[in-house]
Amino acid sequence: MSEPTTAPPVIRLRGVARTYPGAVAVHALHPTDLDIERGDFVAVVGPSGSGKSTLLNLIGMLDRPSAGRYEFSGTDVSAIRESERTALRGRRVGFVFQSFHLLAHRTATENVALAQLYVTTDRGARNDHAVRALRTVGLDHRLDALPPTMSGGERQRVAIARALVNRPELILCDEPTGNLDSATSAHVMNLLEELHAAGLTVVVITHDPAVAERARRVLTIRDGRILTDTDRREAA
Repeated sequence: MSEPTTAPPVIRLRGVARTYPGAVAVHALHPTDLDIERGDFVAVVGPSGSGKSTLLNLIGMLDRPSAGRYEFSGTDVSAIRESERTALRGRRVGFVFQSFHLLAHRTATENVALAQLYVTTDRGARNDHAVRALRTVGLDHRLDALPPTMSGGERQRVAIARALVNRPELILCDEPTGNLDSATSAHVMNLLEELHAAGLTVVVITHDPAVAERARRVLTIRDGRILTDTDRREAA
């Protein structure tokens, strides 16, 4: 009888580092080993300049490591061609940023539909998928709204819908509540928790203890090194 196979982690870093060359080299991330399993909900915390954004950019394939090996769902993405990285990122990773990055002259539906350009050329299908994603985040009444007419919480929900529309394996959030008041932040985190409960792997970069408190696992990073890795389920 064959042994049951175990799915590889969504993220596996082995000795991954990022150094920016110059008269004095900047070690933004020292050699790091990290596994993030499918279905994890991870918060990454640390002071400004600690390496949080560098880690997110490497995990999200927005940047390449200077050293080490990065496997995404079992695929070594450390050295593949940029076109392959772009396609992989577009199909399987969703991003949510602090500043929303929405096009002001495009409706909510159009903003979300644009995220599917690497997935399908069928404009009607892109529109249908965008509407479905907006309904998932509770914005079925704002499908045709322009971002300047929306509240900060609504714009962040559009950004989350855009991250979801391609049905990614991983959602990366960089300070997703940084521009929101506490009540709206709580609503956004409730939504991320619901998405996690539905099976998505979520990684949140944050400086807000209230946001980190909602995660199942908390990584503390300082001076380019992961200092602690706390599983809050075990702590409980």
